[in-house]
Amino acid sequence: MPALLIVVLIIAFILLTGFRVAQQYERALVFRFGRYTITRGPGLFWIIPLGIERAVKVDMRVFTDGVEQQEAMTKDNVPVQANAVIWYRIVRPDRAIIEVQNVRNAIIQVALTTLRNVIGQHSLDDVLKEREKMGKLVKERVDQVTEAWGVEVQAVEMKNVEIPASMQRAMAQEAEALREKRARIIKAEAEHEAALKLREAADEIMKTPASLELRRMQMLTEIGAEQNTMTVVMMPSEFVEAAKALSERK
Repeated sequence: MPALLIVVLIIAFILLTGFRVAQQYERALVFRFGRYTITRGPGLFWIIPLGIERAVKVDMRVFTDGVEQQEAMTKDNVPVQANAVIWYRIVRPDRAIIEVQNVRNAIIQVALTTLRNVIGQHSLDDVLKEREKMGKLVKERVDQVTEAWGVEVQAVEMKNVEIPASMQRAMAQEAEALREKRARIIKAEAEHEAALKLREAADEIMKTPASLELRRMQMLTEIGAEQNTMTVVMMPSEFVEAAKALSERK
């Protein structure tokens, strides 16, 4: 009886060692003699102990990894340095473990090369202005590669783009020239509109000569409101022409 009890206890202990627990965000791949059999979890599950079956846990949460800064040449031969951030999650844990050795490192390497290739296919203006569009393009290309690994790329965002200092100065000069051009155009348009308004006002005054006298009185009122010593003498145009003719005779 003691021997039987010992055997029962040993068997019970061996059976108990086969219990495993997978968290809610984990899945466990069960390998029997090195061959994949089934995916377990989340929760409590049991495997055959004594090395017959082995459980490999896979995290199913969203991973966020930074794509280190890369130096690339744009389509218009401008060297830039860019980095990005990639969000992805494992949707097929069996593929993520069986098809690739280190899935996280593999995704980062694919994102590095894809980012460099995408920058090389676009001009500098596109790289600087269309970051969201380029991020989506990188995501689509990376997703095409990682789909076979059971990985879903959720988003890729270009984090920072650096250009040479000489190019920064050139772009600043270009922006300054554009602003100056815009200012001159706006000023010219304002002068054109003012000239049109003055011509319309002159036409209206010519239609009603009495309005010219009203304008003269308004001007005198404006001058008097400033409390200055200026003296204004209003004379008919006939007197001015006569005085001019007299001066010419002399």
